Amino acid sequence: METIKKFITKYYEQLAYLFFGGIATLLNVVVFAVFQLLFGTGFASGIGNVIDNIICILFAYWTNRTFVFRSQNHGKAALKEFGQFVFFRLLTLVMDQVIITLGVQLIGPAIGFAVDASGQAAGAAQLWAMGVKLVSQVIVILSNYVFSKLFTFKKH
Repeated sequence: METIKKFITKYYEQLAYLFFGGIATLLNVVVFAVFQLLFGTGFASGIGNVIDNIICILFAYWTNRTFVFRSQNHGKAALKEFGQFVFFRLLTLVMDQVIITLGVQLIGPAIGFAVDASGQAAGAAQLWAMGVKLVSQVIVILSNYVFSKLFTFKKH
């Protein structure tokens, strides 16, 4: 039991990031799936993905600040921290959108997973879009951790 406690203490930040990042990713994927179900793959992989990311950025800031990096900043320092967090998350939002667009709208149709003009997709194309979203999320999570650790929540 002592070994587990030491491990958790030593790697708290990484474990907390994985846990809360997992929740944020789950939220991201669920909102994407709901948008896909309600409005079609075209919407989910376009403006829906942007809305989805904004929701997740706000959730992630709160969890990263409060539980992962345990920021004690207040006032102007907290505002600067939030601005940096949003800036880097917007960069990874763009990265996510590029991956989704390339995967769903360019690569998908080239290999037989087409989304029609109305933004609708058949079962296999919907599954393909969800797979692209999951791959994108792995890249985004790793990038977000690096940005948060090195720039936003760095210890002085």
